[in-house]
Amino acid sequence: MPKRKPEIRLRTYGIYTPWDHESKELPRFQELTTRIPAKIDIEFGFVVNIKGAKNQELDFCIDHPGIRDDKGKRRRPFDGTVYVKTNDWDFYLGDTIWEPISDKIGPWRMTLELGGEVIADKTFDVVAE
Repeated sequence: MPKRKPEIRLRTYGIYTPWDHESKELPRFQELTTRIPAKIDIEFGFVVNIKGAKNQELDFCIDHPGIRDDKGKRRRPFDGTVYVKTNDWDFYLGDTIWEPISDKIGPWRMTLELGGEVIADKTFDVVAE
């Protein structure tokens, strides 16, 4: 019997409450938008619901506009892999703005891949106030 294809649904995207990385709770959704004001500690990203993909690898990438390291060199995009935890799982991919704001302004592209296929792709435009 062929394996069923996972069901993917983008639930929300935009601005969220601050995320507690230590908590199992996802941040709460506040505003649907792709235009993000460049304010310290603003949380933005998206929540995807994934059904039927338990234990599969989920690759994520946050390609930022040119954040600099301590030596002034552009950092590589933030990326990594997590495993889908349950057969009906909500996953939050997001980031926040910190000092200095100047290297955070511009497009932030966030993507998720499951089995080598892009399942979510959203670009947020961080703009100076």
